Amino acid sequence: MTDWNERYEKGDTPWEKGFAAPPLQELLSKTDIEIWGTGQVLVPGCGTGHDVRLLAEQGLSVMGLDLAEQAILRAQAHPRVFGERYELGDFLSPEWRAGKSFSAVWEHTCYCAIHPTQRDEYARACAELIPAGGCLIAVFFLNPFDPGEQHEGPPHPASMEEIDARFASHFTREMAWQPNSSYPGRESREWLTI
Repeated sequence: MTDWNERYEKGDTPWEKGFAAPPLQELLSKTDIEIWGTGQVLVPGCGTGHDVRLLAEQGLSVMGLDLAEQAILRAQAHPRVFGERYELGDFLSPEWRAGKSFSAVWEHTCYCAIHPTQRDEYARACAELIPAGGCLIAVFFLNPFDPGEQHEGPPHPASMEEIDARFASHFTREMAWQPNSSYPGRESREWLTI
């Protein structure tokens, strides 16, 4: 298992781009804020909180969650935008999830960072935390490596077929599209879905 806190301590964080995910910015420009619901939004694997802060700028109540203490400390070091908060915890832990509920979950790079054997638990966690009428809003990082490229992950490759198979028993896809905006190097390798 990856020691994410150690990666932050060593500065080995290639996923840290310094700004919110371009697909999230695109999503916010194309959809009504109502899709996020009226409750709190959860961002699992929030890292240093760029996506959390962008969502908070929209007036949403947002909680960023990460299991790396250094990520949470760095997120908390940024000036607060609109009451966002951060918590150290494990999204995949049933103990952490107990009694919690969110109107929406924003998935961005957490799914591709966990080992594929944990992905059913990830889908289950989303289903437990989002009540009927809530939304899983995600940008999935698909097949991030060229065919034949050897890679042990993370990030771990995924496909829309795999994602559909894992989430279909819990969620109904309302819409999906390939974003026009991505971090450099991720063009055509991401998929936005609600």
